[in-house]
Amino acid sequence: MKIALMMENSQAGKNPTVLAQLEKVASPLNHEVFNVGMSDENDHHLTYIHLGIMASLLINSKAVDFVIAGCGTGQGAMMSLNLHPGVYCGYCLDPSDAFLFNQINNGNALALAFAKGFGWGAELNLEYMFEKALTGERGAGYPVERKEPQVKNAGILAQVKASLGKDNYLDSLKSIDQDLVKTAVTGSRFQACLFENSQDQGITDYVKSLIA
Repeated sequence: MKIALMMENSQAGKNPTVLAQLEKVASPLNHEVFNVGMSDENDHHLTYIHLGIMASLLINSKAVDFVIAGCGTGQGAMMSLNLHPGVYCGYCLDPSDAFLFNQINNGNALALAFAKGFGWGAELNLEYMFEKALTGERGAGYPVERKEPQVKNAGILAQVKASLGKDNYLDSLKSIDQDLVKTAVTGSRFQACLFENSQDQGITDYVKSLIA
């Protein structure tokens, strides 16, 4: 599985800590991690609004399979990611949130709080959240006897979101402020992840046209 980690300006200084814990869990599972957001406070400036655009491009192009995002509370990042078609982002504060999201909702993105509650033992909480999010059978249900209705409801939710976003994906991106999109895609590590792994030439060409 290809996993993108993306962090915005308010919590960029914590990127090395978050990245280290994610790689600690992901590497033994043979998952590949791409650190596509801000790596420190002096990096290419991003807000949680940009994270939503970045996540949607990577998910819809199938450049990555899963996104770990966040902000101070995690709420803004969750709202931003969920604005976009094809992105199903959960909110995660502790390992049980990650486990239940994995088992019940089987989405493709998580928003974490990198400031709220980020104190003593934060790196342990990150490690355990990543373990629960990235291991086990996805969509297995919890409790197990609830699997059938949970899988059904997750499917209905996907259908509803698809119906509400019937416009062409690229047309919808082109309808918003293009300077906002350009800022979101300007980072070199984001571009490398997208261009090397994208399975959608239309999305690739669109992003290249913005940075030409």
